[in-house]
Amino acid sequence: MTRDRREYYDNPLVDRYASREMAALFSPRRRIETWRRLWTVLAESERELGLPISARQVEELRERSGDIDWEAADKREREVRHDVMAHVHAYGLVAPLAAPIIHLGATSCYVTDNGDLVLFREALEMIESKLAAVVFALADFAKERRGLPTLGFTHFQPAQPTTVGKRAALWAQDFLLDLAEIREFAEKLRLRGATGTTGTQASFLALFDGDHEKCEELNRLIAKKLGFAGTLSVTGQTYTRKLDSQLLARLAGVGESAAKFASDLRLLAHLKEIEEPFERNQIGSSAMAYKRNPMRSERICSLARFLASLPLNGYMTHSTQWLERTLDDSADRRLSLPQAFLAADAILELCHDVASGLVVYPKVMERRLALELPFMVTEDILMAAVKAGGDRQELHERIRVHARASADRIKREGLENDLIERLRGDPAFAPVVGGFDRLLDAGRYVGRAPEQVDAFIRNEIEPLRAEYPDAGVSGAVRV
Repeated sequence: MTRDRREYYDNPLVDRYASREMAALFSPRRRIETWRRLWTVLAESERELGLPISARQVEELRERSGDIDWEAADKREREVRHDVMAHVHAYGLVAPLAAPIIHLGATSCYVTDNGDLVLFREALEMIESKLAAVVFALADFAKERRGLPTLGFTHFQPAQPTTVGKRAALWAQDFLLDLAEIREFAEKLRLRGATGTTGTQASFLALFDGDHEKCEELNRLIAKKLGFAGTLSVTGQTYTRKLDSQLLARLAGVGESAAKFASDLRLLAHLKEIEEPFERNQIGSSAMAYKRNPMRSERICSLARFLASLPLNGYMTHSTQWLERTLDDSADRRLSLPQAFLAADAILELCHDVASGLVVYPKVMERRLALELPFMVTEDILMAAVKAGGDRQELHERIRVHARASADRIKREGLENDLIERLRGDPAFAPVVGGFDRLLDAGRYVGRAPEQVDAFIRNEIEPLRAEYPDAGVSGAVRV
């Protein structure tokens, strides 16, 4: 009986936000196919080490790995209350010759833990590629706008000018740091291996008649066949859940960087300086037809907040795994780990979409600079007037009085900044009036921001492009 999906709760990460490829990676089919791959690799390796397993049995496992009888597995699980043994049974039904040797010497965590690690590594490769794509999109934007002056803010109060490109480079740098952490974690990831019920390999030692070298070689073979550099040196029944905790922290770090990027864009959209892309027929509000809300940036922040909550699950799970293991990790891990990847994936899809289509309004930036820059250049005016023979203390007081009057005019009457005009009309500054226009060029006050962008792209971004030539996202932000 087919259930109408609209009558039951759907996980929005799968149904609405994450890419199809990430959702497929954590599907039941991919999970069980990975288990079957592990069972095949185990049997093949045991045969190579001398156990009485035939080549035909191994071949049958390989041939029938995609033939999953879901109804048989579900029926068996209801009877035995054990998902792994239910799928051992279902695999044996379609591979009857190999049925007697499926799961030989193994415990459930051989497939569940190793299977998770296989899937995590594939998911990390996706996250790496998407992180690189976001970094490249922001770097391209930074290069294009390297020298465009804009008002810098500290405490969200006007500060010294910077450039749009420099600000984008700061966003890119955060994601670049995430990329380095994700990459390092993936490179160091090791399999649990075939270590038995409490991690001692006692069952395999018995199978190999006390041959310790064959027990070690079994792990080496399994790791090699699955493309891992090796296995963990020691395990309990599970691999240490510290790995899950570290993994969740790194994925949450991606959300952290994304939330900073998106929050800044929300502020800039309010200032009407930079906006995320807005589709031709997109509706900002059901009531206010003129609205152009930063919907995608808000969604990034929302998903990042969810993702930030998940590392606590990893911490609590690892810290409460009694001795060699308890089963209170299972249900939590089925939720938190796949959803962390799905959330990170969705966030990066959105970030790339936004970063690739940023809309800039230089005239608004010019107007805001014109409003604030006169206050900022007064120190240069003061120094120039002193060099021209003026009294520093008297000139300072005159600037203070004019600045307060101009600030009151802006705040109380909503008028333009007339500080420079006031100073032009003050005889004390007559010797330096001719240089005022030059001082009011915002480009004079951005320091080395353009050159910093150039160096960042040259030293950090360009070498990375060769390492990720195919970096990309699915390109389908679905809603």
